[in-house]
Amino acid sequence: MKHLILSALLLVSLSFARATEPALAAEAAQKKAAADKANDEKYHQWKVTLPPEHQAWERTLEENLPAFYQSLYKAEKARGSLSAWDYVKDDPKLPRVLLIGDSISIGYTLATRKALAGKANVHRAPVNCGPTATGVEKLDIWLGDGKWDVIHFNFGIHDRATPLADYEQRLETLITRMKATRARLIWATTTPVPTDTGYGPGTPQAIFEKNEAAARLMKKHGIAVDDLFTFITPHLAKAQLPKDVHFNGIGYGLLGGKVAECIEATLKTR
Repeated sequence: MKHLILSALLLVSLSFARATEPALAAEAAQKKAAADKANDEKYHQWKVTLPPEHQAWERTLEENLPAFYQSLYKAEKARGSLSAWDYVKDDPKLPRVLLIGDSISIGYTLATRKALAGKANVHRAPVNCGPTATGVEKLDIWLGDGKWDVIHFNFGIHDRATPLADYEQRLETLITRMKATRARLIWATTTPVPTDTGYGPGTPQAIFEKNEAAARLMKKHGIAVDDLFTFITPHLAKAQLPKDVHFNGIGYGLLGGKVAECIEATLKTR
C-alpha cells in the first residue's frame, strides 16, 4: 500500500513538473524580451548623443553583429560597461592595430586594449569572425578604409570540420588580401579544445592539424606567429572554463597580455 501511495505521489509530481515547465519557459522568455526592449531603448537614447563618426561605427555593428551579440552589446552599453566592440577614437600619434578572430579573440580584446593603452589604437572586427569561409566573404568589411599598422588574426575552431586543403586555400587567400594593406601580420595559433566539449572526439586532433597547416603557410609568407596554443596550455586548469573552449577572466587576461606583448614587439621592428 505504501509503495502504491509513493508511486502515485511520484506521478503527480512528474505531471505537475511537466505542466509547469512551459509556463516557466514562457515567463523566462517574457522577462528576456522585456529586458531586451529596455536595453534597446537605453542604447538608442545613448546612440543619438554620439558624434557622427561614433554613430557610423554603431551602424557598422548593427549591420554586422548577429542578434545574439547585438543583445549582449546593447546590454553592456545600457549598464555602461566596456565592450570588445567599443568605438575606438584613434590617437593619430599611435599605430593602428586590428584584431581578427572568433569568440576567443573577443574575450581577450579588452585585456589587449588595456595592455596597449598609450601604445596603440586597438580595434577589432565588428563580428565573431568564425571560419575562413566567412573571412573570405567579409574581410573587406572588417578591414574598412583605414590604414592598419598591424593585423593580428586567427581562424581555427570554426574550421575544425573544414577539409585541410580548403582551409589552407582560404587562409592563403586571406593572407594575400591582408598583405595588400601593407600591415604587419601576426598569426595566432588556435587555443586548445578539450575532448569533452561536445564538439566531437576528433576536434583536438583537427585543431592540431589546422595549427600545423597554418604554421606552414606563415613560414612560407614570412608572417610572425603568436603561439597562444603553447602559451596557454600550462594554464588551462585555472584559465579555461570546464568542458568549454572559452576562458575565464584569468585566461583572457593571460591571453590578452600575450597578444599585446607580441603586437608591441612587432611594432618595435617597423
